[in-house]
Amino acid sequence: MASLLMFVTLLHLITLAVLFIATMEKSWWVWDGTEHSDLWYNCRFDNETEAWFCSSSEETEWLQAVQVLMILSVVFSAISFLIFLGQLFTISKGGLFYLTGICQAFAGLIAFTAALIYTLHNKEILQDSRELSSGHFGYCFYLAWVCVPLLLCSGIMYIHLRKRQ
Repeated sequence: MASLLMFVTLLHLITLAVLFIATMEKSWWVWDGTEHSDLWYNCRFDNETEAWFCSSSEETEWLQAVQVLMILSVVFSAISFLIFLGQLFTISKGGLFYLTGICQAFAGLIAFTAALIYTLHNKEILQDSRELSSGHFGYCFYLAWVCVPLLLCSGIMYIHLRKRQ
């Protein structure tokens, strides 16, 4: 039982870290490696100065929705971990971690919604940027999609996990 508890805790922490990286890093859309866009900034690499120049992304409703949903997902996953730690010491023997599992699964559904919105509406989100056909999704976009099943699986595992002595 201790190994299962450690596995679930480690999975939760790894998923939380990956979700945070997907939200904050600068690679949701990439053009030729010299320009990229994320949820917060559009950045271009200047060959003369060998530096990145970043400007705030154009605020569209779709981008704001993705920003809010990704932040909510990180918050719910962090709250879920804190609830788990609290339940670990307060619930009685045989108790289930329902609240932790529900918060974690909800974080997964929120991340799914954010990634889906970015997938379906990237033309509207990146409307003032270069031609989209010359670019592709960046690694943070894929990390957000990887987090979805991890969050849902860990949420289900928490729901079925019983406290033992």
